[in-house]
Amino acid sequence: MDSTMDISIGQVVMSRAGRDKGRIFLVLQIVDDQHVFIVDGDLRKLDNPKRKKIKHLTVYNTVVTEFKDKIENDVNINDAYVRKLLEAFQTSF
Repeated sequence: MDSTMDISIGQVVMSRAGRDKGRIFLVLQIVDDQHVFIVDGDLRKLDNPKRKKIKHLTVYNTVVTEFKDKIENDVNINDAYVRKLLEAFQTSF
């Protein structure tokens, strides 16, 4: 997958390259057709998301709709909320 066409906000992804290799993230924003901003609430917080190329991510079919709805509706969320959402995915992937 080399394009953001099939990716949505709130999608669960795992880093395949870089010093964050193997970590699980949520897609915060789609930048362009090759880049997204990702967060995990720990290493990459909401106020400093990581810009990452799609080719460096493993994209899972899981979309966290709670996160997506809150981002799209501009509801104030914090890093602890993101960490809590990702807890279930840390052991399952």
